Amino acid sequence: MSKVVLGMPGPWAKNYREVADHYTTKIGGLPDWPIPDVDVGSLECGACGSRLCLVVQLYAPVFGDALNIEERIIYVFGCTMQSCGSNPLSWRVLRVQKLKSEEESPSHEGVTSLETSSALISSDHCLEDILTHDSGKLGDDVNVDDIDLKELGRALSEAANLVSHSRKQSSRSRKKRETIKKKSPFKSIPKLTESNIPVLPCFYIYPQEELLSGHVTAVCSNYSSLSLKEKECDLDDNKEKDTWEEESYEYDRALFVDRTFLKFKKRMDSYPEQSFRYSYGGKPLLASKELEVPASCVLCGGFRHYEMQLMPSLLYFLREASDGSLTHSPEHWNWMTLLVYTCSQNCSHAKHKEDSSNNRWTVAEEAVVAQFE
Repeated sequence: MSKVVLGMPGPWAKNYREVADHYTTKIGGLPDWPIPDVDVGSLECGACGSRLCLVVQLYAPVFGDALNIEERIIYVFGCTMQSCGSNPLSWRVLRVQKLKSEEESPSHEGVTSLETSSALISSDHCLEDILTHDSGKLGDDVNVDDIDLKELGRALSEAANLVSHSRKQSSRSRKKRETIKKKSPFKSIPKLTESNIPVLPCFYIYPQEELLSGHVTAVCSNYSSLSLKEKECDLDDNKEKDTWEEESYEYDRALFVDRTFLKFKKRMDSYPEQSFRYSYGGKPLLASKELEVPASCVLCGGFRHYEMQLMPSLLYFLREASDGSLTHSPEHWNWMTLLVYTCSQNCSHAKHKEDSSNNRWTVAEEAVVAQFE
């Protein structure tokens, strides 16, 4: 079974329109784009023309034997208008990622990134080791004579060099971004005032791996015995009535409940606050047996695989936090789960590969499938 990471609710944003960065995973608020000018097309509802609200922003890098994409973000948008909640045209999913340059090989880029991180960690730890005890804190009984001043000087020098290098890199990056901004053919996102940008209440997400208890895991194996119970059910109305009066209702003992929904409900009950589930290339947790097959990738024609899904608790949190005036409310959304499918090849548009002025960032439209009550 593929590992499933749950998106659990963290702190609410102090301001629902506050700016973060594209490495931030959050619910609602405004999208944080990786570059100022990115062509995402129209962020308007295909059904009513209203501007779409950000539902989820998910930093989702991909690391594997054949594919390594460090800069990759999934954005899910939806329309909160009354007539649009169940319309497929009112939902939009974007996959935004950064392509590697031709001179960068996967192994070289990976080593460089690891070496840079290791250097920063090593310097910090070196300085920490000199100034702290084993407890990790600077105590009152520190003997200054025991501090190796040469080691301290070396560590401070390394730290200063790293800061200087970081500032130079930031300066070069800023100049490069300014150059890109002038030359980029990408269509800039309209600058709207805070008052006319629709937003859902915003809160941040922390990840938690789903660990199945024995009771939840046993649900799947109980399906067969449940089927046998249905066949062996006593047709005596009086006896059946007495039996149900003596027992409290339990989902795993309901004889005529939908088995797919039973599993869905059990997994929800294990982590009732889960806002979304993430399992790249894994299997979705279905609320209904009837599942619409997502269309093939519009860029490469390849198949799309499951990547994540939104859960009912997300609707509860957003509805409770909506103030009715400054934020939008998903009160007209009635889906049980919203499944996101992405290109299994993580392909990109050919024009983005040839055009270097976009700093190798590319945007692809992906698919969303809703299952309703």
